[in-house]
Amino acid sequence: MSRKHGRRKPMGEINVVPYIDVTLVLLIIFMITTPMLQTGVEVDLPQAESAMVEQKEGEPPIVISIKEQGEYYINIDGQNDELIQPEEINARVAAVLSNKPGTQVLISADKGVDYGTVVTVMAALKNAGVPTVGLMTKPEEQ
Repeated sequence: MSRKHGRRKPMGEINVVPYIDVTLVLLIIFMITTPMLQTGVEVDLPQAESAMVEQKEGEPPIVISIKEQGEYYINIDGQNDELIQPEEINARVAAVLSNKPGTQVLISADKGVDYGTVVTVMAALKNAGVPTVGLMTKPEEQ
């Protein structure tokens, strides 16, 4: 049974071992990178025709107002707006939420305020433990 001149007979099967190795490597890469893609702030964007937000009885929401000039105001008790520095928003909201965890938080920003400014405030609220943030809008004039 010796072979003549060392020639091999052609093989009729595909070797799938390298394909399995490549598939395993790709699976591991996707498993590692997928959690990195899930960063960001969850926002419920308002619809064109939005419904009124239901306000809880006896608990006024926390309203953070951003003026076009760059001034920040916070309204906690539903009565008066207080001038506040952006760095203080996180601590003030966290203090209120520790006493009243179900308090709603709303952002009211002028039309000319930069989008990045609103997102920065939303990120600070997310760090303070606010699960959802509402954006206040005016209804369209008919």
